[in-house]
Amino acid sequence: MSDTTKLVAEKRSDFGKGAARKIRRAGNIPAVMYGHGTDPVHISLPGHDTMMALKQANALLTIVIDGDEQLALAKDVQRDPIKPVIDHVDLVVVRRGEKVTVDVAVHLEGDAAPETIVTLDHTSLQLEVEATNIPETLVVSVEGLEAGTQIHAGAVELPQGATLVTDAEALVVNVTAAISEAAAEAELAEAEAEAGIVREEEGEAEGTEAPTAEAPEASEEA
Repeated sequence: MSDTTKLVAEKRSDFGKGAARKIRRAGNIPAVMYGHGTDPVHISLPGHDTMMALKQANALLTIVIDGDEQLALAKDVQRDPIKPVIDHVDLVVVRRGEKVTVDVAVHLEGDAAPETIVTLDHTSLQLEVEATNIPETLVVSVEGLEAGTQIHAGAVELPQGATLVTDAEALVVNVTAAISEAAAEAELAEAEAEAGIVREEEGEAEGTEAPTAEAPEASEEA
């Protein structure tokens, strides 16, 4: 991933919640950029373009401030818990050729053997990789894999120049035999028995009402 998204930013001197709300009302996103021993730079980013750029994980950005360009990665993205908007972005300055540590999503490809279940134990792996060559995903093929097959982090193919930070023995993919309906039912019954749960026999769930005695006829005597 060598392409970058260019975002034209404006420096800001007003801080605090009130200033941040004002920036967001104007359709922009408050942000701070830091790294490489430089003082933090507080900026305002274009809202729509930034949201589109950050849809891609580990997006490499070119931040333009007063005509000067600076490469940066989003270190922390704070999103509104209700609205589909970004509240604030922390950006870390990077250099071309510099290596950074990032989490990269694992994407499964293909179909395992029939009557198997594929479990993805690690949805992402941590890599040390050049800032200008961060992969969007790590593709792992499960095509035709039989039950009992396991793929560990060390066996996942990495892009050239990348180094695995996650423990190489970490389980990424586990292929197991699918449980039959009868086996699943037996397993459930065993678990219920251990928990002291007694199932009602079929037909007992809908209990019949006990007969009620008829009320005696009212006496005609005054």
